[in-house]
Amino acid sequence: MRALRLQEWKSEPELVEVPEPTPGPGQVVVRVGAAGACHSDLHLMHDFEAGSMPWNPPFTLGHENAGWVHALGDGVTGLTVGQPVAVYGPWGCGVCARCRVGVDPYCENPAGAPVPSGGGGLGLDGGMADYELVPDARHVVPLPDGLDPVDAAPLTDAGLTPYHAIRRSWHRLAPGSTAVVIGVGGLGHVGVQILKATTAARVVAVDTRADALQLAEECGADLTVPSGGDAVEQIRRATGGRGADLVLDFVGADATLRLGAAVARTVSDLTIVGIGGGTLPVSFFSVPYEMSVATTYWGSRPELVEVLDLGARGLVRPKTTRFGLDEALTAYHRMRDGTLEGRAVIVP
Repeated sequence: MRALRLQEWKSEPELVEVPEPTPGPGQVVVRVGAAGACHSDLHLMHDFEAGSMPWNPPFTLGHENAGWVHALGDGVTGLTVGQPVAVYGPWGCGVCARCRVGVDPYCENPAGAPVPSGGGGLGLDGGMADYELVPDARHVVPLPDGLDPVDAAPLTDAGLTPYHAIRRSWHRLAPGSTAVVIGVGGLGHVGVQILKATTAARVVAVDTRADALQLAEECGADLTVPSGGDAVEQIRRATGGRGADLVLDFVGADATLRLGAAVARTVSDLTIVGIGGGTLPVSFFSVPYEMSVATTYWGSRPELVEVLDLGARGLVRPKTTRFGLDEALTAYHRMRDGTLEGRAVIVP
């Protein structure tokens, strides 16, 4: 079968032929219907090096996957061949307190996993291939009626990651509240949709690009603000001087973190989702009183079920551009150059 594999750090992946996987006990092989291309894959290609992660190449890329059950290993129940499914991307040890409730991204015993890794496409073989081997059937989630694997694939990360970041702040997002989304890219535009679908907050979107702000409006943003200049003043004015109850920073650079802290309200959340490498000095007087600063990573398996339900009902639908497996490098190049709107989905 074909597979897009990262052969070594600081290199571009190669499309090669590899053997088709066979499931062992408790495992599932999924025929890939779609695999999302994620900006974090660019970090794998260009920024990481030996020793920076507990796992190393070679491996097949693609941690955002959906398709159909192709083969079942011994002992697997509750799934049938041909059934449409999504793959929960982070794969933890399965036995620690976090993994037992489906929060594998925060696994407390990663060395106890059968093969320590971040998951398929992150140390183990992912879904940018004709088939993907999922090492534990608990990571295979049936799709609800009405949701195609091509539409489901980006929801497993580009949907789940902002959903988790927003869900943890639902208690702040009552009528009269404001949420600010900084960075309306592959995750940010989905974040706008999730805020509109699940909360009563007024949504303000901030970006440097006019086309991104247009996309935010299409996704339901109540106000769009170009970053820089008088962005802080505009947001403060729009909130009656109070500021935002939740700021979601999907960039994570120095400038966006400063913006987030400047527009946050007292007793608010500033949640950093983007891995832009910025820092935010925190001291007693440098941020609003009782503003909580947190980083989040991915989401839980139960939350994925909820996101897929939103997708099946048409409430959350990432804007996507489809590419064939042999066009995957083009998708990554467009992502790198900033010419890709929304999310790239690789359809084998």
